[in-house]
Amino acid sequence: MSVLASIVKASRPVSWINTAFPFAAGYLMAVREINAVLIVGTLFFLVPYNLLMYGVNDVFDYESDLANPRKGGIEGDVIRDRERARRVHRAILWASGVTVLPPMVWLMLQGGAAAAVTLVLVVFGVIAYSAPVLRFKERPVLDSLTSALHFAGPLLYALVLAEVSLGDAAVWPVWVAFVLWGMASHAFGAVQDVKADREGGISSIATVLGAQPTVWFSMAAYLAAAVLLVLLPWPGTLAALLPLPYVASVSRFARVTDETCEDANRGWRTFLWLNQPVGFLVTMLLIVEWNGWL
Repeated sequence: MSVLASIVKASRPVSWINTAFPFAAGYLMAVREINAVLIVGTLFFLVPYNLLMYGVNDVFDYESDLANPRKGGIEGDVIRDRERARRVHRAILWASGVTVLPPMVWLMLQGGAAAAVTLVLVVFGVIAYSAPVLRFKERPVLDSLTSALHFAGPLLYALVLAEVSLGDAAVWPVWVAFVLWGMASHAFGAVQDVKADREGGISSIATVLGAQPTVWFSMAAYLAAAVLLVLLPWPGTLAALLPLPYVASVSRFARVTDETCEDANRGWRTFLWLNQPVGFLVTMLLIVEWNGWL
């Protein structure tokens, strides 16, 4: 049971909704019906996908996580006992394969070749972010883009699966803004680890740009997302207000330095909980859009 509990912790339950919701919302708004694909896809992106994403990260980042005082609790369980850690890591990798492959194969059979390739690329990005040799997380800028696609990817897959044109005027501002939101969020999250990552020989967008420039990059990306959402047809235009609370939160750390980078952890924790009310507002906006109330 303790191993099972560690597996669940590795999947970051607080973040499950961040990947399942984009798929479910995108697919449901496109097909306008509840079917097996919606149910299986939502469940896939709810738990197995997150276990693969965060579990693989925990396994291959174990040594650096041990040396990072921030790691632990809501931001990832770190097992100090190395022998127990090896057992849990083996279990995480097995559980990831067992839970991911069956629904993934089934989903690949439900749509066309484009949808299948999109799903494979989304899952590949999750693995490539942390897996040895590839290690996209240590390739500055690519690290933020890949991380953004961890969350925007399920939405893109849903749209391709539902045969929605990604270039449609009512569609492309949404997914491009979502990618920018994800890049901004990842970049800001990396600020708090500048010192720890440099000491551990780990590269990131924040170790290359520096703490303060990365915070400004994050604010600019959030603002760019808001500007793009203004282009949506009414009432979608209202979504342009949603990135602004993130801008306000991140702006508190506009003067952070490499030496004070760990102060940004307060902003990161704000980000984790800010996702909840913003997600609620997104849901309300989708309901309004669905019913044509505005």
